[in-house]
Amino acid sequence: MRFLIDNALSPLLAQSLRQAGHDAIHVREYNLQAANDDVILDRAETEGRTLISADTDFGTILAMRDSAFPSVILFRRGTPRSAERQAALLLSNLATIEPLLQQGVIAVFERQRIRVRNLPISRGGGAAP
Repeated sequence: MRFLIDNALSPLLAQSLRQAGHDAIHVREYNLQAANDDVILDRAETEGRTLISADTDFGTILAMRDSAFPSVILFRRGTPRSAERQAALLLSNLATIEPLLQQGVIAVFERQRIRVRNLPISRGGGAAP
């Protein structure tokens, strides 16, 4: 899969995902660490990447845009803070959520569960199966 890692997360997450065989890049590698969220979402969409972040603003922006892409993965509530553990958590669940990510979703990783919301949000994008 192709991922864009937001500045809220460590560049080591991109490195761990690359080591697992994925095409992952951190916004710092594009010199976008100070870019606003719209620019980051545009870059992810243009390159066909799933955005990975801890910033909940991306869901709001996607709802306002009425966008189905890019998909976003959010690390929230009690998820690991180290890049290695975040990568392990993502990789251990990727086979399950990858088909959904390809359809356009926001996947929220929490301590005990993963919540998935279909995009676009404004068109009844309820929870995915």
